[in-house]
Amino acid sequence: MNQAVGSVAELQGLYGSYSFSEYLLQKIWLRGDFDRTRALTAEGERIEILHPGRWNKLGGPDFLGARIRFGTKPEVTGDVELHLHEEDWAAHKHEVDPAYDRVVLHVVLFPRSEGSSAKAKNMRPIPVLALLALLQHDLEEFAADEAIERMAARPSGLIFETLSMMSPAALDACLRSAAGLRWRQKVHYARLRIERLGWAEACHTSALEILGYRFNRAAMLRVAGKFPLETWAAKDVSADEVLASEHGHWQVQGVRPANHPRNRLEQYRRWVQAGADWPQRLSELARSWPQASAEKATRALRAEHDFGALRVRLAETCCGAALSGTRLDTFVIDGALPLVAAQFRNEAEIFGSWFHWFPGDLPPTVSQTLKDLSVSGVAVGQPAINGFAQGVLGWWWQRDANSRGPSS
Repeated sequence: MNQAVGSVAELQGLYGSYSFSEYLLQKIWLRGDFDRTRALTAEGERIEILHPGRWNKLGGPDFLGARIRFGTKPEVTGDVELHLHEEDWAAHKHEVDPAYDRVVLHVVLFPRSEGSSAKAKNMRPIPVLALLALLQHDLEEFAADEAIERMAARPSGLIFETLSMMSPAALDACLRSAAGLRWRQKVHYARLRIERLGWAEACHTSALEILGYRFNRAAMLRVAGKFPLETWAAKDVSADEVLASEHGHWQVQGVRPANHPRNRLEQYRRWVQAGADWPQRLSELARSWPQASAEKATRALRAEHDFGALRVRLAETCCGAALSGTRLDTFVIDGALPLVAAQFRNEAEIFGSWFHWFPGDLPPTVSQTLKDLSVSGVAVGQPAINGFAQGVLGWWWQRDANSRGPSS
C-alpha cells in the first residue's frame, strides 16, 4: 500500500474536528474535483492537466503516466506525487529515491511553506500545484461525503446493531440532533457558494452538481464553470457540446441509462429552456415558503402545508417540469432549501420543511437501516422523511470523524 494513504491531517471544522487524508486528496485529483482552469504552479505558470495519470496504490508515485502541459511548453508525460504539505516531499526522502525520478508535478493540499521545495534525485526542481484555493467544496464537506461513501459500502446490519442499542426516545433525539447538524452544514456551504458565485450561478451550479450524481459530480461542476447560466439561456449550447467539453472525464460504467451524463445534460437544457429565470422564480417562491415545525407529526404537517402541491409547484415553476421523482426531492433538500435558507430566510424557518420533506436518492444502507429500526415504514405508520435519513448520515459522519483510525 502506498505510504501516502496513511497520512492524515486533523482539522477543525464548523462543528468539531475531522480528518482529511492523503487518500481523499488522491481521489480529488483523480476525479478532477477542483477548478482546473485556475491551476498554476507556485511560480505562476499555467498548468493544463490532460490526463491525471493511473492511480498507483503500491509503492512509488501516486499517479503514473500523467499527461501535463506547463504554460506554452510541449506536453510532458510523467508521474505525479501528492501530499497534504509540500514539506512532506523531503520528509519522505523522495529526493534520494530513484522511483520518483519521473515525477513532473508535486500536488499538495496546503500552499507551500517558506523555503520548502521538491527536487528529484538529480536536483531537478519539480513544479508544485497547491489545490486548497481551487477546490469546489469546503474540506469538511469533502470529508463528510467521503465518510458517507464508506458508509454505503458497509452492511446495514452493522449500523443497525449500534443504533438499535438506543431506546426509542434516545434514538429519536440522536437522529434529530444529527439531522440538525447536517442542515446547518448544508446551509453554511450554500452560503459560501452564493458569496463566491452570486445567487443565479449558485443555483445553476447546484442544479448541475445534483444532476451529476456521485460519479459525475466533479465533471458537472466543471461544466457549470465553463457554461454559465446565461449561455444555456441564450440557447448557445447543446448537450452534445457540453458532453464533449469533458470528453474522457465522464464516468459511465455502472451508471444506469437514465443517469447517463448526456441524458442529464439534455434534461437540464430542457429545464433552462422552460424558464431561464428559474433562480429568480425560486427566490420568489422562497418568500412564501411555509414556516413548518420539525416537532410536528409528519403526516399532519404535510397535510397542513400541502407538501404535495408545493412539490408540484416547485417542479413546474422552478424546474420547468424537467425534474421529478427522487431526483427532484434531492434537488429540494440538497440544493433549493439550503440556498433559500442561506439567502432569503433564516435556518430555523426552513428547517421544518427540510426535515419532513420526502427523502431523495439515498444509499440503500440508509433506507434499510431506517426500516430495521422501525423509524419509517408501513408497519409503524411513519412515512419516510428526509430528516431521519439525514440523521443517520449525520450520525455516521460524527462517528467517522471521531474514530480517527483507518478502520473507521
